[in-house]
Amino acid sequence: MTEDEGMGKTADALCPACAEVVYSGDEFCEACGHRLGGAAAPPAPAAAGACAGCGAPAVDAEGYCGVCGLKQPAARDHFEVEVPGAAGVSDRGRRHSRNEDFLALVPSPGGFAAVVCDGVGSSPDPDRASRAAAEAGSAALAARLAAGEDPEAATRAAVLRAAEAVAALAPSPQEAPSCTYVSAVTGPGTVTVGWVGDSRAYWLASGGGPAADGVLGPSRQLTDDDSWAAIMVARGALTEAEAEAHPNAHVITGWLGADAEQVTPHVRTFAVDRPGTVLVCSDGLWNYVPAADGLAAVAGDAAPLEAARTLVRHALEAGGRDNITVTLLPVTVGNGAGGHV
Repeated sequence: MTEDEGMGKTADALCPACAEVVYSGDEFCEACGHRLGGAAAPPAPAAAGACAGCGAPAVDAEGYCGVCGLKQPAARDHFEVEVPGAAGVSDRGRRHSRNEDFLALVPSPGGFAAVVCDGVGSSPDPDRASRAAAEAGSAALAARLAAGEDPEAATRAAVLRAAEAVAALAPSPQEAPSCTYVSAVTGPGTVTVGWVGDSRAYWLASGGGPAADGVLGPSRQLTDDDSWAAIMVARGALTEAEAEAHPNAHVITGWLGADAEQVTPHVRTFAVDRPGTVLVCSDGLWNYVPAADGLAAVAGDAAPLEAARTLVRHALEAGGRDNITVTLLPVTVGNGAGGHV
């Protein structure tokens, strides 16, 4: 006898929202609260603070309805950020009860600055960690760039400021919220990226042809993961495919948090001789499309906000097993100072 039979229930379907098993007679998915069975659309809430599903004014402090049990949608479940010329989208995904990613996007002299952070799910309050890091890091970037500081120096300082903000959330090293961090700063002809963890930045090239020495050419990944998988590949112990298929693939070796060892930001600057776009994302996207060429194909030639929506939608349709965050920063070609690869 199966476990389901012993419980007196037979699994007969999957929730259309999160793909968890649901049972005959259930009105709501126990995992995500989605209304099941083609029922009529729920009535509009009777008053502010009423349940989005049944309308009862019985939503508790944690966001659950005391009558029907529905987890109330939160503003952070799906949010979009747009500044003229660049955009970002973050989504809870299909399996998680909350969005533990966060993004920040600001204009900078001659371009944009973006930060994407992914809360470490095994830590307490990972959603607070990612928000604190993204907000502190982007504020530091914006202020330092506006003051004329070099993008590399500004990027390093911003990562360390974000690390301080996350560490300050912990009542003790044993109860330490934590997150990954990746940022990108664009200007005319340059891209600077900084990171700790396994959130990534990519270059999606618009122009073809070979690149000059020391200049970004075809689409490529700009960051290297702080992860067990990356270490195994670098040592030659596993191929990239073998490492990604291993149970330890997403064990990270670098993060921001009070329990982290000394934070040492990775920073790189690239020169650009053709138009393109910098993609900054969490692993909720690159888990499904890890190659830069594949990401460029999914994004297409749409404007930044629509392309970000398309990438998020692609990850959701592929399974949406994690939170998904995507930011797109177009890069113009100018006479900005070159960098190193």
